[in-house]
Amino acid sequence: MAVPDTCRELLLYSGEVSAVSSSGKRAPTWLHGNRNGAVSLSPHSGNLRLGIIKPATRPGRWFDYDGAVILSGQVQSGTPAGTGYFSELYGHVRLFIVDVTVGIHPLTHPFGDEELSAGDLLFANNVHPIPRVSVGIDRYTSFPGLFGYFEIRGGVTHGWLADNNPYVSKTKLHHKYVGGRLGGKLPVNIAYELHHAVQWGGWLDGDLDLGNGWQSFANAVFARKGGATRSEQLNKQGNHMISQTVCLTAKGEGWHVDLYWQDFQEDGGLNLIGFKCNSMDGRWGLHASQERWPYIGGVTFEVVQMTDQSGPWHDRDGMVFGGKDSYYSNGVYRQGWTYFGRPVCSPLLSPDDSRVWAYHGGVKGDIYGFRYRAMCTYSDHYGTYSAPLKSHNTSWLVEVKKTVPQAWGLEFGLALAGDHGNLYGDSFGAMVTVRKQGIIKSW
Repeated sequence: MAVPDTCRELLLYSGEVSAVSSSGKRAPTWLHGNRNGAVSLSPHSGNLRLGIIKPATRPGRWFDYDGAVILSGQVQSGTPAGTGYFSELYGHVRLFIVDVTVGIHPLTHPFGDEELSAGDLLFANNVHPIPRVSVGIDRYTSFPGLFGYFEIRGGVTHGWLADNNPYVSKTKLHHKYVGGRLGGKLPVNIAYELHHAVQWGGWLDGDLDLGNGWQSFANAVFARKGGATRSEQLNKQGNHMISQTVCLTAKGEGWHVDLYWQDFQEDGGLNLIGFKCNSMDGRWGLHASQERWPYIGGVTFEVVQMTDQSGPWHDRDGMVFGGKDSYYSNGVYRQGWTYFGRPVCSPLLSPDDSRVWAYHGGVKGDIYGFRYRAMCTYSDHYGTYSAPLKSHNTSWLVEVKKTVPQAWGLEFGLALAGDHGNLYGDSFGAMVTVRKQGIIKSW
């Protein structure tokens, strides 16, 4: 933290307009998926984003701050009127190692590459950022006295799921996480993180108080029984989800390779990754990046396998097996793990279709100033144990962006994407983007 700081503070403006048109009943998966909810699922839509941004500029100093006000507007086919909302409205302060974030701002993920990944199993960038207050250590920080060979991060978040869906309105979010990383400057590191997320509180069907006070908050934090429904009084108050990730990293000058394994569990208390009845389920990934040859800057390959779910029986013939987990769904929070109708997790998964097996690959780079990324995913979908289905889908994306100084510094983007299979039907679509960003003031 004592590294001298030579960066100037910046205040930026940003404007972006995009248009999507596709042939199917909905836009292809990778035109709208993992874009922070900024692109509609509708086959035809237009999007506008205008914002003022103060980026963080002092990573090596004891104090830094950033924030943004970004207003988005959207029109889409099938909807008579457009919508407007704040896609970001936040302030963040770091004091020594402690970070405080207040407002609407996406969560960050330390493993893999967000541009190329199929998406986190718990929190992917697939929905509008959730309004929240977060306190913690956002980036891996050296533990005192261990010479940088052991680093920690962690934090706690209180959020508000402001979509007010017709099942449970004014739902609250609790999220806490803790992580440790061994290795420091050594060429090989290993990291482990544990995340716990809970949907709790709110009003069921508009009139039943599910418990919104301090006692209910404590029940959500410590995974205790309580609440207004018999289900929560017998089990736990709220919809609890746990995810753990182990990541092995090899690194050198100008290159970086991550091997990561993420699990997911909703069945009872915490079980260490690999030691639980649904240990076959998870996301396995490989990400490699290098800086010496820009044409291929990063490559990702992931396998998502979520079909086991502790087996097909919760109880049978008087015996309790504890299976039929039905990820992302809940008997009280019938909307499941969604926000404004979208899965909070990877767009490949949903409360109605959580038994998925998928193979996903992506590559990105820079060819003479043309920044590109390309992704392809094949997925088999089995619905849930209660409502099985058998379908498949192949999703692909090719996206290119180029900044043209001669055209007032505008950035132009073109994305082509498609879905093929019997899950969504065949669809081909394109998105055109024009973006401009510049400095309002520096000091």
